Amino acid sequence: MAKIEGLLFDLSGVLYEGERPVPGAVEALEALKKRYPMRFITNTTRKTPRKVWEKLEGMGFDVAPEAVFTALDAARRTLETRGAKGRFLVYRDVAAWFDDLRSDRPDYVVVADAYDDFTYQNLNAAFRDLMAGAKLMAVAKNRYFKDADGDLSLDAGGFVTLLEFASGQSAEIVGKPAAPFFREAAASMRVDPAHVLMVGDDIESDIAGAQRAGMRACLVKTGKFRSEDLKREIRPDYLIGSVAELPELLERLAAETSPRFPST
Repeated sequence: MAKIEGLLFDLSGVLYEGERPVPGAVEALEALKKRYPMRFITNTTRKTPRKVWEKLEGMGFDVAPEAVFTALDAARRTLETRGAKGRFLVYRDVAAWFDDLRSDRPDYVVVADAYDDFTYQNLNAAFRDLMAGAKLMAVAKNRYFKDADGDLSLDAGGFVTLLEFASGQSAEIVGKPAAPFFREAAASMRVDPAHVLMVGDDIESDIAGAQRAGMRACLVKTGKFRSEDLKREIRPDYLIGSVAELPELLERLAAETSPRFPST
């Protein structure tokens, strides 16, 4: 089995829940950063990438800004690479982050978690652009997330599906579970995907997505995890109670991949 040489972490539900770190998460990452390069990848789209990093810092996680990969970053890079403009169906707090890529005749309709900005008027304007020839881009297509009150809340996936049905298009997904998103994070660590472990709470976006990118994946029983997840066809490579147990898991895996006898 390939040795683990780099780690990817989902954020909400894995490192923190609501406004509090998962117990033991700060200490676990502090111990692991001495041995592994790390990247932090998230489909969170109600905050700009800078705000995502500031939240981690405020909770006590010692994370470099460039180690945070967000789905909003992926959408922006994709448009810039293609020289494309967009209509952005996003939350008002992040709308200005895309101002220089905005157009009244967009090449793409870009959909993120717009929260209460998912109004009929905004959805219909996006639909009309799609019918006029724009392509549909989903920053992410998660079905739900664990909200600050501890209950599950609708994510952007249902609204993306609405626009897919109405327009007859299939959305291009640029965040998780798209394999290029995972591979870009691995490449930034200069680690082959086969040697990367993804740690997440979403059986679809985190676990299946990482596995399709050629990585191993560890599911935690925090955040949006439900026991029903384990009855699906998707199978995590590892299952732990929380990220606090990750150092112990990695110690065990390292022992399994170490040579039994010293080389001569």
